[in-house]
This record gives sequence, C-alpha cells and structure tokens, in this order.
Amino acid sequence: MQTNFSAAQLADPHVAESEKILRKCVHCGFCTATCPTYVTLGNELDSPRGRIYLIKDMLENGRPADKQIVTHIDRCLSCLACMTTCPSGVNYMHLVDHARVHIEETYKRPLPDRLTRAMLALVLPYPSRFRAALKLAKLGQPFAGLLEKLPALKPLGAMLKLAPASVPAASPMASPGIHAGQGTSKNGRVAILTGCAQSVLDPAINDTTIALLTRLGVEVVVPEGEGCCGALVHHMGREAAALASARRNVDAWTRAIEQGGLDAIVITASGCGTTIKDYGFMLRLDPAYADKAARVSALARDITEYLASIDLPEPVRKPGTIVAYHSACSMQHGQKITRQPKELLAKAGFVVREPREGHLCCGSAGTYNILQSEISAQLRDRKVRNIEATGAEIVATGNIGCITQIASAAKLPVVHTIKLLDWAYGGPQPEGVPDGRAVVAAE
Repeated sequence: MQTNFSAAQLADPHVAESEKILRKCVHCGFCTATCPTYVTLGNELDSPRGRIYLIKDMLENGRPADKQIVTHIDRCLSCLACMTTCPSGVNYMHLVDHARVHIEETYKRPLPDRLTRAMLALVLPYPSRFRAALKLAKLGQPFAGLLEKLPALKPLGAMLKLAPASVPAASPMASPGIHAGQGTSKNGRVAILTGCAQSVLDPAINDTTIALLTRLGVEVVVPEGEGCCGALVHHMGREAAALASARRNVDAWTRAIEQGGLDAIVITASGCGTTIKDYGFMLRLDPAYADKAARVSALARDITEYLASIDLPEPVRKPGTIVAYHSACSMQHGQKITRQPKELLAKAGFVVREPREGHLCCGSAGTYNILQSEISAQLRDRKVRNIEATGAEIVATGNIGCITQIASAAKLPVVHTIKLLDWAYGGPQPEGVPDGRAVVAAE
C-alpha cells in the first residue's frame, strides 16, 4: 500500500511503525474471509482491510478520530484471525493498537461510553475490586434485561448477565511465595502469572496448574508485585495504564530471574499470554525497560506450550471422554499455538474433536462482550452451535474469557484445558466434568 506520510510525521516512532505495517498491505482481501465481524455484518469497513483504510486516512492526514472510525474500530475484536490469513505479514495487531491510542487521545466519546470504559478500567484489573463488584452485581441482575433495552445502559445490562451466580473465595495459593517441586528430581523452575479477572472468576485454574507442575517436580514461583498484564486497558487505548502494568510485571519477574533463575513464565490465560509476549515491543522505546521486557517476553509460555516442552510421564488415568477443543483466538492467532493443547489432551487419553469454523472468535475478546454485546452474542451462538455439533461431552479451552462466554449459552460443561490434564495425571476430577467412558490406570 502506498503511503504519503511527511518526514515530520515519521519522526514519531509510533507513526513510523504503523507506516511500515501499512506498506505491507497489498489489498488482497484474504483477511475478509476469516474476519468475524465482516462474516457477521458484511460491511467492508468492518473487515481488516476496511479498517486499515480508515486508520491510514486518519494517521496520514494527522486528524482526530471521528464517529465513523471509532464505530468500526470499536467493532474489531482484536481476534487476529486476519494475521493468520494474511499472506503479506501485515501486523494488524500493532496497527489497531496504535489506532486505539489515537482514538483515546483525540476523540471524546459520549458520556455513558466514557463512564462505562472508566469503570471497566478501574475495576477489572484489580481482583479485590472485581470480586466486590461481582458480589454487588447480584443485586442488579434482576434488572439486566431492562438495562439492555436502554442504549446508554446496554453495556451495564450485558455485564450483569455475565456475572456468575457465586464468586469463589480468593485462593491462598495466589499469594507471593514458592511452591516446591515434589520428588527428588527437579524438573525446572517457573513463575506463574496470577493475573486479575481469572483469579476472581476461577482461581482453581492457577491452583490446578501449580498442583500439576509441582507434582511433576517443577518449582513454581508466585512473585511479589505482579498483577494484571495490562491487556484490558491496552485494548481500550489506555496506553499509560497498560505500560504501567507491563513495567510492574517486568520488575516482578526480573527479580524472580535474579533470585534463582526461571525456565519460563507460565500463563494460563491466553489473552494475557499474547500481551506479555508483546512486552518487548510495547516497551521498546523505554531505555530502562526495553532489554528487561524483551527478556520477559522471551520467557513467556502458555501452560500447554510449557508442558509440551518437558518430559511428561504416562498419565495415571485415561478418561476416554470426548472433548471439543476450542482454540481461543489469542492462542491460535495471537500466539500461533495450535498443536500442543490438542496433542496433550490426546496423550492424556481424551478423544479430541475440533468444531467447524474453529478460526472464528467466540465473541468474548476481553471486554467486547460488554461493549459490543449484540455482535458478541451472535458470534457466541454461532460458536456454541458448532461446538455442540461435534457430539462432545465437554468443552476445553485455554482462556477464561472464552470459558465464561461459551458457558453462558452452551449445554455442555466448559473447563480450562489444564483441569482435564491435571485429572489425567493424578489430580481430582474437575467439577461438572462427566465420568470418563473407560477410566483405566495407564500402563
């Protein structure tokens, strides 16, 4: 794509990076076939190619964002399916992230939208605040349907409908400390991201991960000072807040590296993993953090990615349960992890089935199912139909947003992949998971 940025514009490193990305686009349109919003809405401006044109026009002319641009950029899920499809290597993720920052800096949203986004940014990244908000949400849930009928309050209604019936207690395993590996042979030392929303909605995911890893002889460190990865505010264009979260985590993990070394930083929410693996890029212009951030990004591993890299024993039991594996967008498109989760499940004795249209987003996408609830619901229902058509008994996935989204409409239980793996390797049977067809001791 031909661009016409001035020398003064290109002096801004963010603009210069976006200009390089724009130049790679060849208008081929392959991205439209795999873009969930284009497939759903049929509008060229709701495709990656259409958004690229809008972003180019906005940045090239140095003008503030307008309502049309904001509408179509807000509808983007950041699922990154377009990056998997693109034959030219267009880094749409970095381009749309820059566009969102530009929108945040130049566009004044309507007051209800500003308040909703401010509330999400002030609550979701902080576990104690989020836990308190979910408990309060039970009081408002009877009014969710009414709120959804009012355009200005629709996100609040969507938020209330997504709130769980009960909130698990905070896990003591999320507190800073070291969990020693069991047995005489030590198989590694890793840090684990405790994160924010997942630690509130399902703290058992990280507890199970720690239990499995330590049973395998891996020492697990929960560092002092780490927290939300910054993805939630990053995707809202709140760059300063996102970079502050990144720096805090880089500091925490750097201390852990210096105090005993790390083989990996294990992440159990694939949305967080995509962002943490991008810390090196996000902080590339910060001389105090560029090298440390790159080191952290290089150590980041999804839990299935890490388990696939170590020698696993034979499973204790092979359940034989038929599992529909839902590959989160941040897993398959953001991190390019497609093989390891399915292979681990199959080795553990599960029968793995893949739904049709597996490349399409379920509609969760961080806060998307709150801010764009109608499109999100259409994508969720499409995803659930494809999952249930597999004839599976359970759904496995590696992202808490997908778990919450799919479970809100599916008849099948939806669990994190790590819970099924832990069950096969000697852990307890996950709650809600049906008994295996033939639970046998592994030979």
